[in-house]
Amino acid sequence: MNGFEKRAVQIKQKIKQTVLEMLGEWEPRQIRIKDIAAKAEVSQVTIYNYFGSKEALLREVFKEFVAMLMEEYERVLTGDAPLKEKIEYIIFQKSRLKLPFTPSALKQLIEADPEINRFIQQQYEERAIPLITNFVQKGKQRGEISEKVSVQMVLLYVGMMTEQYEKMLDLVNQSEDPEAFTEDMIHVFFYGICGPQYQK
Repeated sequence: MNGFEKRAVQIKQKIKQTVLEMLGEWEPRQIRIKDIAAKAEVSQVTIYNYFGSKEALLREVFKEFVAMLMEEYERVLTGDAPLKEKIEYIIFQKSRLKLPFTPSALKQLIEADPEINRFIQQQYEERAIPLITNFVQKGKQRGEISEKVSVQMVLLYVGMMTEQYEKMLDLVNQSEDPEAFTEDMIHVFFYGICGPQYQK
């Protein structure tokens, strides 16, 4: 890579990082190319030359971020952490705690761009489901997950909980003892309202 190419990569990265930061405070429809250019200290022409349109730029930024999250997801679930830590990660998606997008920005991006919608579905079907399936199967082999529980039920249960993650995080933050509250939720995930002695 020559000097010109390196400079181009650096400029593109600066533009994308600027957009990522803006999405933490702005809704996608509010963002204009002129605003991005001003914050990234580049010309509007430069942005159009590299990305073609605001929509294409937002799409690229979002896809790269989701891909990064999936890599972290894979690293955690295939790592050596205890099962409870992995379950906590699945439920709360700890990396989402530092997610730069506001909830409304995420909704807008997904609803406004069919390609982003397809990309998320593809990531879920081709990467997330096989990963969780393998995770459950290995848990059963090690005796950490009950043989009575199907992969489909784990996916359904995790899906229901992650859909409510914002409410759960609010409850955690509002509790007097966040750590104990989190431990209670993990306990309910594993044992329901009964203790392990009732699991057969």
